[in-house]
Amino acid sequence: MSRARYAMLERLLIAALVACCRLAHAQLPAEHQQMRDIFQQLVEIDTTDSAGSCTDAAQAMALRLKAGGYGASELQLIVPPGGPRKGNLVATLKGDGTRRPLLLLAHLDVVEAKRADWTRDPFKLIEENGTFYGRGVIDDKAMAAALVVTMLRLKREQVPLRRNVILALTCDEELARLDFRGVDYLLKHHRPLIDAELAINEGAYGMLDAHGKRVALGVQIGEKATQSYDLDVVNAGGHSSLPVDDNAIYHLADGLSRLARWQFPLHLLPSTRAYFEQLSQLESGPLAADMQATLRQPPDADAAMRLAQADPNYHAMLRTTCVATQVDAGHAANALPQRAHAVVNCRILPGESQEEVQQTLARVLDNPKIKLTPIGMALVAPTPPINPQLMQAIAAVAAELWPGTPLLPTLFVAGSDGRFLNSAGIWTYGVTGIFVGADRGNMHGLNESVPVKSVYEGQQFLYRLARKLAAE
Repeated sequence: MSRARYAMLERLLIAALVACCRLAHAQLPAEHQQMRDIFQQLVEIDTTDSAGSCTDAAQAMALRLKAGGYGASELQLIVPPGGPRKGNLVATLKGDGTRRPLLLLAHLDVVEAKRADWTRDPFKLIEENGTFYGRGVIDDKAMAAALVVTMLRLKREQVPLRRNVILALTCDEELARLDFRGVDYLLKHHRPLIDAELAINEGAYGMLDAHGKRVALGVQIGEKATQSYDLDVVNAGGHSSLPVDDNAIYHLADGLSRLARWQFPLHLLPSTRAYFEQLSQLESGPLAADMQATLRQPPDADAAMRLAQADPNYHAMLRTTCVATQVDAGHAANALPQRAHAVVNCRILPGESQEEVQQTLARVLDNPKIKLTPIGMALVAPTPPINPQLMQAIAAVAAELWPGTPLLPTLFVAGSDGRFLNSAGIWTYGVTGIFVGADRGNMHGLNESVPVKSVYEGQQFLYRLARKLAAE
């Protein structure tokens, strides 16, 4: 990026900031207004892989931080070679060095969103009836905006810090490939910039019940590994007027049908056991009874099945899962298929290997004509230890903001960039302070959303937590 263009962007940003201040909602406190402005700017910068640019978002946040007093030596815009749209931002606020650094991590990229499918424009921040809508509002731009506000506030208040506080806003967390994945690239090529004692990341949210009441604050400790597989059936095909049993589509469909009826064995991890032990005390009735029955030795299989039916998250926490996510087959309407292909995506529990899962898949598909090929290789990261000082800090901040709301250790059933950091020895924990309902904001789906109140509360939580961890 040329200096002239950078200067132009800087002038435009300052003008925009002035305009925003003039148009600010009178009812919003100044800090909430700043959060809303940054949040809106991030949501309205398209950062999808197909058409968007993480670099634009990283540059915009760099300008925000520069306007807030950060110097050139404190800001690093890192664009990997060959990926001009895959930029990452690292900002560092110096402490006295008596403790190792704290890393605050959020990703800038979002999954694809088709305007025709959405009720509202996915790349506009829409506020309706106490809810924000837009692609990335919950995954992960609310946290990214909150961390930028946190860095600005720590700088403005000149908080005496015992640690350096490092902010990393990265790209391509949502993609399976590793070409330009920001955290992986930074670890390999710029590790000193993000090296830290511990990191705070996405991965767990607060739970709201059906009436909007806070149930518990989630703290993610460990996550599943992600591994996808290609399934291919190939044969000679032929004329559709002469059907035969050896049909590539039927072979593949039969295998996928068997997979749909298969469940991996129940496997209770220590974090999952702690999760259901605590949640069973917060729930009541049959749901609480099923949680307690699942915790028995041996677990009650019927109770575990009812839990899985009650909430897909419970199902995913209790076992490794594999699900078909893509299918394509055939080449003409009047020809027998020469090829049928599917992708199966697996989420593997810690302690279970990719090799074991692949062998199980082959056995369940039960057809030598289905060629099973792993797409890349799962990164199975170690589960970080429970950090008493961190948990005490989280509990203290939660008690300040939401008295009586318990902490709920949890396993992240999806995947995050935390696995790269944990594999590199930077213990990473997921906590956002953002409370959502049972639908979890429909992240990755249509009309992604987050409660407005939760966004502002999450920003306050993350600031207080970062300050406590870095200054005390």
